[in-house]
Amino acid sequence: MAQKVNFKTLSGELKTLEKRLVPDKRLAVLDVELKDTLNPVITLSGETSLPEAKKEINSFLNDRRIAFADSLRLLPDSSLGDKTWALGSLSVLNMRAHPGHASELVSQVLMGTPMKVLDGQNGWLRVQTPDNYIGWVESDGIHRLNLKEMEQWKRSDRYIYNHLSGYVYDSPTLKGNIVSDIVLDDLFEVESVVKDFLKIRIPDGRTGFVRKSDCLSFTEWSNLEPNAHSVLSVAKQLTGFPYLWGGLSSKAIDCSGFVKLVYFSQGVILARDASQQARHGESINFSNINNLQPGDLLFFGPSAQRIVHVGMYIEKGYFIHSSVKVGIGSLIPGDPKYNAARKNVAACRVLNSLDTEGIVRVKNHPWYSVQP
Repeated sequence: MAQKVNFKTLSGELKTLEKRLVPDKRLAVLDVELKDTLNPVITLSGETSLPEAKKEINSFLNDRRIAFADSLRLLPDSSLGDKTWALGSLSVLNMRAHPGHASELVSQVLMGTPMKVLDGQNGWLRVQTPDNYIGWVESDGIHRLNLKEMEQWKRSDRYIYNHLSGYVYDSPTLKGNIVSDIVLDDLFEVESVVKDFLKIRIPDGRTGFVRKSDCLSFTEWSNLEPNAHSVLSVAKQLTGFPYLWGGLSSKAIDCSGFVKLVYFSQGVILARDASQQARHGESINFSNINNLQPGDLLFFGPSAQRIVHVGMYIEKGYFIHSSVKVGIGSLIPGDPKYNAARKNVAACRVLNSLDTEGIVRVKNHPWYSVQP
């Protein structure tokens, strides 16, 4: 028999369960609401990308003998059909918090980034990137695939662009017409080699040519053994590039996007935001700069519980970060590059934590590579 309960109390308990199931809503969708319809049956509505969360919420209500109508929508939405995968088709594609150009820019998607498609609305699609980050992109900026097509892409001959920026031409010459711009870490399929050029296929079907010497094969790139020298070498090439909130490309970049892009150039996928990056890797005692090593991530903010900025350690108390522009900062009070308003509250080591949670090599990520 259904049990009559205090609706306000029940809703509060459900919100507590929701926070436990999804503590970071940047990484999963779980929005649940109970509607008291003034009859013995309560309506459970909302949406989630987690089948296990839907199951647990149902169990939560059943265990309390609550009569309810389950209208909790499970993503990907059924209206998408079987094309619930996608690849970025532009050199850089903006990702927003909500569907619409006026919404906050939360991140960006590079060409060839594999994504799960969760939902659609008025020409926008809600997607999840390989680091589990969720946001909305314009549907014309991606190419949707079904699971079979996605598996074929993972087995295709792919290359990554290994220079800061360049162009795709309509002929194998630098004097050809431009098909698209291209930036560091863009990924694409290759159809053939023509002289010193690769004939590439962009996910939306456009073809063109890029210099082979500006690219790395997927095999070579994904099997790189990242080290502090290689990571910092790429980081320093971005010196002077402008800051952009939500930026994740060599066009303009925010602080966490900067360290993420640099590590991705070495075949490593980091979490998206600074507060997320701080959860992963080996925690380092940052009170003594002698404990720090080149390539370590330094986190700044009011406290370790409220991190708002990240940089990458170089040596001798100096670090490189994106703030107004990519440049050098210092941990040493009195140094001209020291900013007293920026408090160092945490540090982590990435290079000895490969293939742990939040620090995954591309070759071991199932969205990029066929796994054993």
